[in-house]
Amino acid sequence: MWKLCWVCWAVASLFVVVSSQEPELSSARVVFQTKYGDIEFGFYPSVAPKTVDHIFKLVRLGGYNTNHFFRVDKGFVAQVADVASGRSAPMNEEQRREAEKTIVGEFSDVKHVRGILSMGRYSDPNSAQSSFSMLLGDAPHLDREYAIFGKVTKGDETLRKLEQLPTRREGIFVMPTERITILSSYYYAVSSVLLISHGYSTVYKFTDTEMESCENERSVLKRRLTASAIEIERQRMKCFP
Repeated sequence: MWKLCWVCWAVASLFVVVSSQEPELSSARVVFQTKYGDIEFGFYPSVAPKTVDHIFKLVRLGGYNTNHFFRVDKGFVAQVADVASGRSAPMNEEQRREAEKTIVGEFSDVKHVRGILSMGRYSDPNSAQSSFSMLLGDAPHLDREYAIFGKVTKGDETLRKLEQLPTRREGIFVMPTERITILSSYYYAVSSVLLISHGYSTVYKFTDTEMESCENERSVLKRRLTASAIEIERQRMKCFP
């Protein structure tokens, strides 16, 4: 009888360990740049594949540039506004088309703890668009109610700076008194070597196809940035000789 109980306990313990393991991050990383510092985050494609595809596409389209954190509730969330209404710059047709899509609610057993990325939505569970929160503390009441799709990988010190800013309350929302703009954003792919060299204990796997796609996109981005820099310098020389 004692042996049977020990076996049951061992199996239960193994289940708890397995079920509590953190989902694997993909190789993609996104960086939001603000005047208070950068915030880097990664994605959980195995947890919320449709959400990850949607958000990452908006990032690649530059959708979050000039958007802002409309909500900063210390110890709870820093929430990014919907792209369609939160940007200060006008959108092109492709950006607007992607920003106005609604995403099916991909709810999971992943816990809402500090650093987690969680989609905003209305009462309809399938109404998420492009607003999402970066958790500033544990929020178990959100578990299985809001779609988790990634986590902050660097920049917690930036989030702590945002938490110290003056706020005002509007209904249920605690909002900063100043506009916290996402000045720009970019993305890149990490490798297992990079993760090890920065002290991470886990080596994240990625496919050759993922890396090749990211490298191609990064190459295109570099060419565009170079071309933009040349054009800016040409205009400067023309207007301010």
